[in-house]
Amino acid sequence: MSEQKTSLYEEALKTLKKAAAVLNLESDVIEALSSPERILIVSIPVKMDDGKTKVFTGYRVQHNTARGPAKGGIRYHPRVCLDEVKSLAYWMAIKNAVVGVPYGGGKGGITCNPKEMSQGELERLTRGYAAAIAKFIGPDQDVPAPDVGTNAQIMGWFADEYYKIVGKTVPGVITAKPLSIGGSRGRGTATGRGAFFATLEAAKAFNIPLRGARVSIQGYGNVARPIARYLHELGCKIVAVSDSTGGAYNPEGMNPIALAEFKDKTRTVKGFPGSKELSAIDPITVDCDILIPAALENQITKENVDGVKAKLIVEEANGPTTPEADKILHEKGVKIVPDVLANAGGVTVSYFEWVQNRMGYYWSDEEVDEKLKQAMTK
Repeated sequence: MSEQKTSLYEEALKTLKKAAAVLNLESDVIEALSSPERILIVSIPVKMDDGKTKVFTGYRVQHNTARGPAKGGIRYHPRVCLDEVKSLAYWMAIKNAVVGVPYGGGKGGITCNPKEMSQGELERLTRGYAAAIAKFIGPDQDVPAPDVGTNAQIMGWFADEYYKIVGKTVPGVITAKPLSIGGSRGRGTATGRGAFFATLEAAKAFNIPLRGARVSIQGYGNVARPIARYLHELGCKIVAVSDSTGGAYNPEGMNPIALAEFKDKTRTVKGFPGSKELSAIDPITVDCDILIPAALENQITKENVDGVKAKLIVEEANGPTTPEADKILHEKGVKIVPDVLANAGGVTVSYFEWVQNRMGYYWSDEEVDEKLKQAMTK
């Protein structure tokens, strides 16, 4: 799409300047927020299963740590590039400030396709990346976490490699770890749970009845599945979902648990029994009341925004709406819960994990859920 030719970081700075004008921010503040503090680009040689060595490019960007250590995920995806990582680090700085956690912005990533790599290759890649950036991270410096293409297992490998390098166990260096090595309860569903709380508040504020509301979700990975389940339990109809391979549509609604089981078995939601086949982007323009973009950046653009029929958009992905499309949506009267709030549940519970690691606490599911609800609705 033509809009995606524009630098993602330039798009992010457009939103900064727009917000700065509303807030009357001084020019020196805008200037300070416009550039990352540190950019790391590393080469990671990995012995592949066929015996050959392949060199991957990894990134870590730290953006404005005035409020505390850098904080943000690690993404494994073929599209990872410096422009994307810089943008995501900027958004993390804003997001962390919005929900009041004491962090600056951080983001990392490796240009790779994890779906085409074995577990052994992924482990070697992760350990190589951890070794390459180890001296630039730590619980008081930069605290990574998962993102697209990564999970608790990858965080565990990362933590283990870091511990070997520094010669001691430092659980607070990374969050969303497996429970067995210091992870927090509730972290696996935190992004979806936080988005759910934000959706409840938005629906109440904008008088949108949730029982019977039609929900369309672009993306059906770790962040989308929980909110689909929670909304379904409230009586919403999940009418459309998609993943990178395609989508499924049923105006009568689909069971999100059955969808998840089908995707786990077939690696796609396409072909879900009783559904009509969609493309990966189609859920954006499906007839619905609530649209949840939960995939990648720049999905709602000036090319497809006129087809958006939702009354409310909950941005569970980072930067899913371009500035041009955002302006058109506001002119149409569409209500939006922006990404810096809607998907902040993950980093909020990561903060809880960081606190528990440092203080020796171990909170229950109920404690974590209540603290998350307070953070997302205050």
